[in-house]
Amino acid sequence: MRILRTIIIENDLNVIKLFKQFESENSVLFSVVEIIPDFKNITELINTHKPDALILSKDDLVFNPQIFNEINIIKPKLLYISKNKSDAFEAYKYNAIDFLLKPINSNNLIVSVYKIIKHIEMESVFQKNIIGKIDTINTLKKKFEYVSITSVDKIELLKVEDIVFCKADGKYTEFYTANKQMIVSSRNLGEYEPSLNNNFFRIHHSYIVNIKYIIKIIKNNGLFCELPDGKLLPVAKRRQEEFVKFINE
Repeated sequence: MRILRTIIIENDLNVIKLFKQFESENSVLFSVVEIIPDFKNITELINTHKPDALILSKDDLVFNPQIFNEINIIKPKLLYISKNKSDAFEAYKYNAIDFLLKPINSNNLIVSVYKIIKHIEMESVFQKNIIGKIDTINTLKKKFEYVSITSVDKIELLKVEDIVFCKADGKYTEFYTANKQMIVSSRNLGEYEPSLNNNFFRIHHSYIVNIKYIIKIIKNNGLFCELPDGKLLPVAKRRQEEFVKFINE
């Protein structure tokens, strides 16, 4: 079972103490990435830490669901906590997985954590089934026209020919397209490598580039690929010889 990584929005010191104690006693199940007192910089924090869940206290705080429009990876699941029963309606309106009434009981909290983990695991299985079907179709056709990208709350199909380069970001992959979009997938870069066609080359542990978009190869204390927007991508030293052969074929 996965560890649920969370960002907690709470300014009640007693509740914060409870969550820290809960984390200490359930470290194989629950991890607190950050605890903040309000929604300031929350979008930036979510994009940086990519938590599984957002636990927010509704007491004296106004939740604006529009923050999710600025999140560039899978939206964290919501767990509402409040001293007011009436906040439960709003919680479920925003598709919260669960609602806890203060004072929080540790037994109820662990049930909520399990609910969120189960929801994430079921969602992951569903997405993998769809992605597997798309990959099978590509394999049978022997023509990889699209890659399937799990991003935010949907699976997108991206034309392979429109991809300029892919960049690894930990266990995530960033796709940069010809129309200057950046799409983030929750799958790692290595999973996508077999789905890309012969125009692509892995120039670096962190980069796979579509050679049709390279406008210049620069030699300057190493080897770099220059793209139409002026961006330079490094070619790893151990891949330089193979790369030069590849582009000259």
